[in-house]
Amino acid sequence: MATPAELRFQIHEFLKYKRENRKPVQIAFFGGNFLGLKSEKIKSLLDSAAEFVRDGQVDGIRFSTRPDTINQQPLDIIKDYPVSTVELGVQSMDDQVLALSGRGHSASDTVRAVEQLKERHFSIGLQMMVGLPADDETGALTTAQRIADLAPDFVRIYPTLVVANSRLAGWYKSGDYAPLSLAEGVRLVKKIYLKFIKAGIDVIRMGLQASADLEDGTTVLAGPYHPAFGHMVYSEIFLDAACAAIKSANLTAANVSIFVNPRRISIMRGLKNSNIALLKGRFGLDKIDIIPDISIDDDSIKIDNGNPKPCF
Repeated sequence: MATPAELRFQIHEFLKYKRENRKPVQIAFFGGNFLGLKSEKIKSLLDSAAEFVRDGQVDGIRFSTRPDTINQQPLDIIKDYPVSTVELGVQSMDDQVLALSGRGHSASDTVRAVEQLKERHFSIGLQMMVGLPADDETGALTTAQRIADLAPDFVRIYPTLVVANSRLAGWYKSGDYAPLSLAEGVRLVKKIYLKFIKAGIDVIRMGLQASADLEDGTTVLAGPYHPAFGHMVYSEIFLDAACAAIKSANLTAANVSIFVNPRRISIMRGLKNSNIALLKGRFGLDKIDIIPDISIDDDSIKIDNGNPKPCF
């Protein structure tokens, strides 16, 4: 965790590159258990961050923490600071999975934490993981439903990766843990994403943020890592929608045009045009044109001269 002086320097450097018409900016304390820090450290960091909010340079503060750190004492500490968003590392709503993963909290801790944060009108984000030890698709979908029932403002979905020198790496090498494949991870996260969207909950990230550490080939030993993981999930959703639309259209020609919003061209094509190849093979098509159409919303497609249809 950065010192207050380091924090101020980092923020000043970041703000140099923000345009005047920027979107809202928040100072975020991520990658750790923020409310698990000592009270003096929490206050020191928040004091430094709050200066930028008071000066109008940023719009608020957010942090991530464990559900079991949400209680009266830390909530009393942060109540006088411009904290707007709290994210909880929920990961699972199955106590057996949480215990085996050494998370240090229970599903009931998450429920209680969300209730307390809602009472204080924070924006709430919940983070879940797929592919944890002892978890499976049924368990992950149950976790997703229980998270949706808590009605957070947004969620993040992360795949479990086997990282070098971790306890999970030992289990993987001994054969006691089998990670999801990339295809399995994408398919499962797609189902979870659609569940959250149906419940009216924003999904702001799927997959880990790409970094040099993750890309160097020595950090991630196994698991469904891909720098474009979220893109792959969206591509599968659009592929499913295109398959359904082509099937219902009863096409007789060997060529088909798929119209999408210009922002969705690459998603409809899939990585390395994988969706195009799959559609050609599945429906015996010779040619598929992906055509940009600004009249179609981001999450719909249109086949030939038909009407736009939502992808989810």
